[in-house]
Amino acid sequence: MQLNFPPDIEALVQKRLATGAFANAEEVIRRALETLDAEENWTEEERNALDEKIDRALEQAAAGRVNGPDEARRKLAALKEAHLARS
Repeated sequence: MQLNFPPDIEALVQKRLATGAFANAEEVIRRALETLDAEENWTEEERNALDEKIDRALEQAAAGRVNGPDEARRKLAALKEAHLARS
């Protein structure tokens, strides 16, 4: 398959090639299409799970069950320590 790109798309491909992360234009296009495919497939199940988490958080906030910044930092630090201990 032979593709012809307008100058603005060619410039984007060249920009990506200049980073050294890609060996050729085919790799750039492949990554772009894989990313688009993953984005499009991130649909119902993942969006519903995220919506549920947001709904729970809003319910907790409305009920006054929220953490201040200091408590949030302490909880995040504890989670980080636990994660690093497991690694």
